[in-house]
This record gives sequence, structure tokens and C-alpha cells, in this order.
Amino acid sequence: MKRDQTLEVVWFKRDLRVEDHRPLAQAQAAAEGAGQGAVLPLYIAEPEFWQLPDASARHWAFVAEGLESLHAALGARGQGLCLRTGDAVAVLEALRQAFPKMRLWSHEETGNAWTFARDRRVAAWASTHGIEWREIQPSGVIRVLERREGWARRWDRLMAEPVTPPPKVLRPVPNIPLGSVPDAAALGLLPDLCPERQPGGRDAALERLNSFLHQRGQSYRRAMSGPAAGAAHCSRLSPHLTWGTISMREVTQAGLRRSAEVKTAGRRDGWTGSLSSFQARLHWRDHFTQKLEDQPRIEFRNFHPAYDGLRPTEPDAARLAAWSTGETGLPFVDACMRSLNATGWMNFRMRAMLMAVASYHLWLDWRTPGEHLARQFTDYEPGIHWPQVQMQSGTTGINTVRIYNPVKQGHDQDPDGAFVRRWVPELQGVPDAFIHEPWRWEQAGSLLDRAYPAPIVDHLAAAKAARQRIWSVRGQAGFRSEAQAIQDRHGSRKSGVTGPRRRARKTDAKPSPQLDLPLT
Repeated sequence: MKRDQTLEVVWFKRDLRVEDHRPLAQAQAAAEGAGQGAVLPLYIAEPEFWQLPDASARHWAFVAEGLESLHAALGARGQGLCLRTGDAVAVLEALRQAFPKMRLWSHEETGNAWTFARDRRVAAWASTHGIEWREIQPSGVIRVLERREGWARRWDRLMAEPVTPPPKVLRPVPNIPLGSVPDAAALGLLPDLCPERQPGGRDAALERLNSFLHQRGQSYRRAMSGPAAGAAHCSRLSPHLTWGTISMREVTQAGLRRSAEVKTAGRRDGWTGSLSSFQARLHWRDHFTQKLEDQPRIEFRNFHPAYDGLRPTEPDAARLAAWSTGETGLPFVDACMRSLNATGWMNFRMRAMLMAVASYHLWLDWRTPGEHLARQFTDYEPGIHWPQVQMQSGTTGINTVRIYNPVKQGHDQDPDGAFVRRWVPELQGVPDAFIHEPWRWEQAGSLLDRAYPAPIVDHLAAAKAARQRIWSVRGQAGFRSEAQAIQDRHGSRKSGVTGPRRRARKTDAKPSPQLDLPLT
């Protein structure tokens, strides 16, 4: 193509697919309308981004597989994926030098603070050079949302819109080398063993969706709370939604079609309730992301300022290390952490427990443990992660304080100790009756602080102290008015503000639908 013809550049970020990709479809329509225009699909691997404390090599491994899948899908249509490594503005400027007439397309992104700042730099560059940048809403998250009223109805309408088909043909752009997917080391990432990580790519996403809707999901509602059962019966679509190998609209509509089939068949075998729960979690996934879109500072600062300074900003290094590596001496906690470190996934209830133990029992400020979990979760989504981290740390001011009893959780979710024995093999010889409390075993002296550490805290005493500290803040003057403002801005319209005199919910009560979220 000639320099005076418009190059439609489609910048892929967390949307590694051609199906239901409106920027790609609209860019292709614009190129066809111009007669001689062409579309260049572009992905920029940004080393500075990948060296952030919430990024990891397991994330990149999943993304790299998605990029290979995307490149194949685009190449089959005539124009493969152009891959560049470097700063986004520098890469885009190099393209502008080669093609002065270009237009930039992308989905809107609700990422971390770094991506927000990067997009502002790209916007400034585009404005300086007269480049049009069209950003298109990818899901139910709304930019510049003034009020939450009506949000759910808008979400339903957006998800009901037709899935956008991919272009059938893309005109190749000559004389532009496509490049290749860099390895983790080229992005400055440290080795990250994750032997049981989910594979990335479009085919893997479709397999997870179809197997969940037709086989694995039947027991979803009752199996989701346990780490072992959840691994089998949860959708496991979360990393694919995070990195965009499948769209929220595609998943929502597939789930609704399956629900209609089940209803028509009049089935009473668990499918109806499980599919209903699944749809609710899709909805709440965007509900949580909307919080970060509306108030980006909650990635770093407490929702409610009354909690500022409550915990030490510098974490206890020994406690943090023990928690991060699964060496706290609390068997079920350690098993969950070791499983997460090896697989990149954990069911939501156990994610909440891990964060609660760090925040309450170990009294660590939420940011540093949150960074560890972000690195370990293959499905790390900033818009879900940071609101949830604060929610499980008791700093939102609007949610009920939940202090999980890690021993009771073990008895409830792993009654025979099979999950603990798999991930904490040091405890193989401990009888079932003591597997979640080995310090009570008469032979504990031969094990604790030898093959396996003694508990680093008395979990009951630590929980009691944390509860008193957290709830003392809620009794302060002005707390409730600030909490109401937070509720007005971020809360579900079905929930209210917890009053300062309301007692904390008993630990390990059955989770409400609003807490047993988002999708995993």
C-alpha cells in the first residue's frame, strides 16, 4: 500500500481473539470503505509492564500461547499479527513514520495504574500527530460512569447484542516484518515454575466453555467452595476472560442458550441452579471491574481512609515469606498456597481465605500479599483483584468483615485431608483426626519444627485481636457517612452499609452470593 493510504492499526491488548472483536471488525470495514486501505493487527510486548510487581512469567506464558493462536487465526485471513517489543509510543511512532496516514483502534482497557498512564501517553501522542484513536467498549464496564443506577440493565443489554463475526479476509500489508513472540527472559521476567498451569489460546478457551456447560458444570453450585472439587467443576474460564481469548458476550450467550436447553428439557439434576449461579458470577465479574474503572486509586489506597495506618506499611518479612511459600504451619492454608503456586489457580472461597489469613491472622497490609497473589493467579485481573483484596482485608468500609477460621475451613472443605496430603506431603503420616491441627497430635514433637513448621500464630487469638482492631475503626465519628459515600459510588444497589454496631458475621458462615464471587 502507498504512504498516502490509511493504515488501520488494531492494537490488541487483553483481547487475544478475532471473534467478537469489534475494533478489528470496524477497522476492516473502514479499510474496505476506503478502497485501498489495509488493516495491521498489532501486539506490543512492553518490558516495563512485565517487570511490574504484579506481573509474572506464568502470565506471559499464557499470553504467549494466546498470541500464537491469534497469529494463526489472523494469518488464515491473510494478514498475520505484527509483534513488537518495546515502548508503545515508540512502536506506534515508528509505524507513523512509515505510514503517516494511520488510524488506531483498540478496546478500552481497565488495567492497573501503569496501563492507565501508558494509555494517557498514547492519547497525547495521537493528539499531537492528529492520529484518530477509536477505543471501543469490550464488556459491561462503562467509562465515565456517573451513577450506578441502571448499570445492571445496561450490562444485560450489552451482553445481549449480537456477537461480532471476525473478518473473512484481511488484505496483507506488504513490507512490514511480523516479528515473533519474545520469551520471558527477553521481557526481564524471572523463571516461574508453574507445572500445572492452564494452557492459553482460543481452542483451550472453547474447550473449557463447552466442557463446563455440558459436563463439568453440573456440580458447580455445590462443588465451587472446595479447592479440589472446584478445580474440576468450576468453569476455569477466568484466565481466558482476563486475557481475552474469549469474550464476556460469547460466554454469557452460550450460558443462556444452555440454560434454555436445560429448562426446556425440564431437568432437575443440578444444572438449573449451577447455570444460574454461573450467570450471576459473569455479571458480578464486571461489577467488580467497574470499581477500579471508577476509582483507580483503590489499587494502592484503602477504600475507606479510616483504615489508613491501621496495619504496618512495611510487612513482617518472616510472616510474608511463610505465607507466600506455604510454610505457616496451618496445613490447609499451606496446601492452598502451594496448590496455587503450582497451578496458577484457586477457587474463590480459598482465595478469600488466603487473603484473610494474611490480613487478619498475620496482620499484613494488603498491598504486598496482594502483589504475590496477583503474580500467582494466571487469571489476574486488576479490576477484580484489588477490590477483592481490600474486601477480604476489611478496608472497604461497606462489606461485612469475614475472618475465616483456617482450621474449620480445612475440616469443612477437606474432611479426609486428601488435599492437604497432596500438597503438604510432610503430613502424610498424621492421622485424619489431626491432619488440620497437627499440633494437637500426641506425636507432634517428632514433626513440628522438624519436617513441618509449628504454626506461626495462634489462629484463634490472632483472629480475635484483628476483629477488635477492625471493628474499633467502624465506631469512629464520621465513619458511617464516608462508608455511605463509598456505597453510593461502588456498591450493589441490592446491598446497604454495615452499621458500626452490627456484629461481625460469624466466621465461616455460608457465603452470600455477593461474596462468593467472581468467576473462577
